[in-house]
Amino acid sequence: MHPIIFFSKMDFSQSNLFGYIEDLQELTIIERPVRRSLKTPEEIERLTVDEELGDIERAVYLLSSGQDIQGTSVVANLPVLMRQNPAETLRRVLPKIREVLHVAGVEMQLTAAVSFLTVLQEESVSIHTYSHSFLHIILQNLEHRDSGVSNAWLETLLAVIEALPKETIRHEILNPLVSKAQLSQTLQSRLVSCKIMGKLANKFEAHIIKREILPLVKSLCQDVEYEVRTCMCRQLEHIAQGIGTELTKTVVLPELVELARDEGSSVRLAAFETLVNLLDMFDADDRSHTVLPLVKSFCEKSFKADESILVSLSFHLGKLCNGLYGIFTPEQHLRFLEFYKKLSTLGLQQENGHNDNQLQLQTLEQEKKYISVRKNCAYNFPAMIVFVDPKNFHLELYSIFFCLCHDPEVPVRYTMAISFYEVAKLLNPGVYTIHKELVTLLQDESLEVLDALVGHLPEILELMTNGGENSGSESKLLSIPDLIPALTTAEQRAATSLKWRIHEKLLQKYACLPHIISSDQIYYRFLHRMLTIILTNNVLPVQKAAARTLCVYLRYNRKQEQRHEVIQKLIEQLGQGKSYWNRLRFLDTCEFIMELFSKSFFCKYFFLPVLELTHDPVANVRMKLCYLLPKVKSTLKIPTDKHLLQQLELCIRKLLCQEKDKDVLTIVKRTMLELDRMEISVDAEQLEKEKQQNEGRSTNINDKMFEKKRRDSKTSSVLAKSITLSVPGSSSGTSAGKEDKKSKLVRSQSFSTQALHPKYSNIDKCPNKSSATGYTSSVSGMGKSCMLSFSDDSFRTHSTGNSGNAAFPSSSSSRNIFNSADQKNNGNKESQSRKMSIKNRKSNS
Repeated sequence: MHPIIFFSKMDFSQSNLFGYIEDLQELTIIERPVRRSLKTPEEIERLTVDEELGDIERAVYLLSSGQDIQGTSVVANLPVLMRQNPAETLRRVLPKIREVLHVAGVEMQLTAAVSFLTVLQEESVSIHTYSHSFLHIILQNLEHRDSGVSNAWLETLLAVIEALPKETIRHEILNPLVSKAQLSQTLQSRLVSCKIMGKLANKFEAHIIKREILPLVKSLCQDVEYEVRTCMCRQLEHIAQGIGTELTKTVVLPELVELARDEGSSVRLAAFETLVNLLDMFDADDRSHTVLPLVKSFCEKSFKADESILVSLSFHLGKLCNGLYGIFTPEQHLRFLEFYKKLSTLGLQQENGHNDNQLQLQTLEQEKKYISVRKNCAYNFPAMIVFVDPKNFHLELYSIFFCLCHDPEVPVRYTMAISFYEVAKLLNPGVYTIHKELVTLLQDESLEVLDALVGHLPEILELMTNGGENSGSESKLLSIPDLIPALTTAEQRAATSLKWRIHEKLLQKYACLPHIISSDQIYYRFLHRMLTIILTNNVLPVQKAAARTLCVYLRYNRKQEQRHEVIQKLIEQLGQGKSYWNRLRFLDTCEFIMELFSKSFFCKYFFLPVLELTHDPVANVRMKLCYLLPKVKSTLKIPTDKHLLQQLELCIRKLLCQEKDKDVLTIVKRTMLELDRMEISVDAEQLEKEKQQNEGRSTNINDKMFEKKRRDSKTSSVLAKSITLSVPGSSSGTSAGKEDKKSKLVRSQSFSTQALHPKYSNIDKCPNKSSATGYTSSVSGMGKSCMLSFSDDSFRTHSTGNSGNAAFPSSSSSRNIFNSADQKNNGNKESQSRKMSIKNRKSNS
């Protein structure tokens, strides 16, 4: 078919034609940089390096005469060179890098800062060698004109300070810092000095800091540039930790008070946050007379003239209220609580119909700020519960909790969902009061909110149903009706979304429901839903999560009818399903069943359906089955599951003989070797029962044989009196030998499990575990050894007169008797041979 071109749609007038030409020219302009990016033969020649050069020679060559991109590559490879040949790298490569960095661009500078830090972290050289070779290069590039490069080198220097000895820090860093922090230096130099001093505060003793660092700190706190004052103010927290409580009270606190009244809003913000972080270092007097008035001033100005501090104040309010809790009067306590409530609803009054004119004037920036404030209030809600006492929650904070859980903005509800578990723990006696908000968040339209709530959902549900003042069955029944629809709605909404990880996480957490609600509710509302997900969902992790949760539900279901129904559906719809994908999921489900249920349960319901998949027409199913067979065999117990073991061995033989797929056959052979090495559990109790049954059966047989032998012995004694023997003792010895053979043959049948052969002498000594093949072969092997041993002529001699008492000797005594009989027999034969030789000599003579 030829494409149909509608020429009528194209306008070839002069004006439009020029428009098309301009468009084509724009396209050619776009393509030009692509052509220019291609390297010419001359450029390729300049970039070519001799392949025979070593790593060090190549690095030196590229740094000396190569292009910037090649030099940057060498700098990035510096840690590798230091690991391979540190001495030559320090002697030849590092000086070249030092020269190049003077004129290097931003990319090489940033790469060098990262490489120097990597060399330090990998400890390729000693810290003494590092400070001697690398430290000067770092210090030289600290004041780079590009702020990004300067910050990168500063981060490297701060990491180096942690590892350097004090003397090196004093001579190489602290002493030059005095001049670098002067007002005559550049702004970048003074900013760097502030951050370095904050780092040095933890490296020296308090008296050294007081003498050498604190004067510089005071000077920088009074700097003419607000950026320097802000930077130094944020380092006061580290300096206070280094100098201790006393110096903090006398030196740092006055500076903070002055900075809190600074004209720059960023300086005031830094001072406020530093005050909050240092609350623990101030005593009660400092808090009540100095810190509290400052905080009150911040709160009053935040709504009027200083909205810049509003977001930070809302973020630190929980820590601030609890830090000053001991010095609050009841009036101040109520005042801060009302301030928190006001922040929690900031920006929502307009939506209720108030201040319509102000709503039009409200900027987008303000709206974002208000959302951040409410989000911070949600973050601090657990701290505010502690502040008002959980007993007063319903009276003081429930209305705010309700507003935050129903906030129109997702970030606020998301933060409430994250902190919901903490709130539930704090309200444990009265957790039932926030049940409706849990249902609300479970039904939230945003999956991010649901995801945040699901993280601790099992713990929350357990508190909801088992905790609280009304923790009886009545309260559980009251809480369940609206909880179960919320849980099912949340799962369905996650299932219809494209965010399968949230759905998987939700299904995993739903495995807690047997501890929360009744078995019937799970069966009718959740269990069949899990089976539907396994059958219809297309995401493998989701299917596996549903399969495991279904197995948990089945584990805790005590109604046999429901259990059998679910088991039958699993076998019919998954194990015997038309789709190979469902049969694969059946094997996954069986793996979970082996994990959660007893071995006997799996063997009773799922062992044979699993083995049926050896005939599956799809190679992937047979392959997955082969991987599962070792776990399947581990569920067997001998002798209880002897018939299942035979079925397993038969399936393996069929796979070996009939499998045509090469990959499956390879896995079959590998699995067969693994199965041969496995040991099967022995059911000692069942084995003892069978042994007792066999011994009782053999005892009855022996009693009958004894009675028959007693009658035969009477008959033979009568015949012995009436018949004159030509050879004395020959006939009686023959008959006794036959009787002895019969009795020993009976013993061989009744003691088939005794140690009659050295090869099987330790079977009864290992009642716990035995090899599957060893077990079957040992039984048959013992039978053969018994038949062969008792047919030997050496066992026919020296029968005792008290044959009845010797009918059931122990295995050790029987071996001793047999050995002595062999020795005597051999002796008789030797004596007879000597007599014959003497007679022959006499006849010859």
